[in-house]
Amino acid sequence: MLHEFKLFNGSLQELNPSKKLITTLNAHSFNTLHRDKFFREALKSSDTLLPDGISIVWAHRLLVGKKLKKIAGDDLFRYEMELLQSKRGKCFFLGSSEKTLNLIREKAKQEYPDVEVHSYSPPYKPEFSEEESQQMIDAVNRVEPDVLFIGMTAPKQEKWAFKYYQMLNAGHICCIGAVFDFYAGTVKRAPEWMISLGMEWFYRLIKEPRRMWRRYLIGNTLFVKSILLEKLAAFNHQFRVVLRDVLY
Repeated sequence: MLHEFKLFNGSLQELNPSKKLITTLNAHSFNTLHRDKFFREALKSSDTLLPDGISIVWAHRLLVGKKLKKIAGDDLFRYEMELLQSKRGKCFFLGSSEKTLNLIREKAKQEYPDVEVHSYSPPYKPEFSEEESQQMIDAVNRVEPDVLFIGMTAPKQEKWAFKYYQMLNAGHICCIGAVFDFYAGTVKRAPEWMISLGMEWFYRLIKEPRRMWRRYLIGNTLFVKSILLEKLAAFNHQFRVVLRDVLY
């Protein structure tokens, strides 16, 4: 299934400023899309799908034979904010609590003083009513931001952004999940050396074992199994093609 997704394999500088839905794919979201068709459609329909996770990079190389550069949601966030700083643009943070959003605004004011920052904290619930979604859309459209950051965890954020994409007056619509907490400082990200070694998942596991054990211990096992089965299916198909050519 991984080969069905067109993963971005370039530099973020190549993204033009036109309206785009930008999402990310990691092992957890890959496992989720197997049982959530609308989530799968949302990722496939994204204008840009970033390989967010060393597991996706490795799996893509195994299945497709092409090397990808890992681009995390945090990489996208930093790039967008620096670009907005250079052109005195506007951004909007949609998601998370008021406490977290306040921390984000205060930090952004120090690091990106020329960026106009807006935010909205939606209700904390699995699904939004049409009225709640309309309130969120109205809040965004009053600002018309150059970049809309959505942080409501996967798959909720991607499905919401995909469903209401046409109604949102924004430039880049970036689903970046945990980056809200990382930037606010409410959740500490792994040290750079662990990130560069592809061990960020292990850091999150040891920091939050009760919350993360299922995602990483069971989820990563399921991911590896799925990729190996996909590789085996591709090998069997190639073998049958070769055998057919030989026999006929």
